Amino acid sequence: MFDVKDSDFFDVEEEDFDTILASDIKFRGTIKFKKPFMIRGTVIGSIEATSDLVVDTDAEVTAMISAQRVLVRGKVDGNINAKDVVFVTASGSVNGDIISKEVVLEPGSHFSGKCTMTGK
Repeated sequence: MFDVKDSDFFDVEEEDFDTILASDIKFRGTIKFKKPFMIRGTVIGSIEATSDLVVDTDAEVTAMISAQRVLVRGKVDGNINAKDVVFVTASGSVNGDIISKEVVLEPGSHFSGKCTMTGK
């Protein structure tokens, strides 16, 4: 249908992550990480990363997010600043501003905010 650079990022599985915040965990505060991170639970606060972030299908994140690449399958309330790409799948929802080189919104996804694409 369409081609996205680094499409391997969008085919991620649980085994690809060193750290996963499980679906039964509710975290409040600041999360900082350097290796790929997956959220399946609830996060309220801020996320600062030099790596990739996946907000999985049933995850709920209320945070300001800064990361290399961000894949949203769940719900994000807050601004996302990604160095390379923000990809919101059909099951994903973002309520907040997005700043990134590349932004992909799959048909069926929800986005409410301002989008700024920084270019190549």
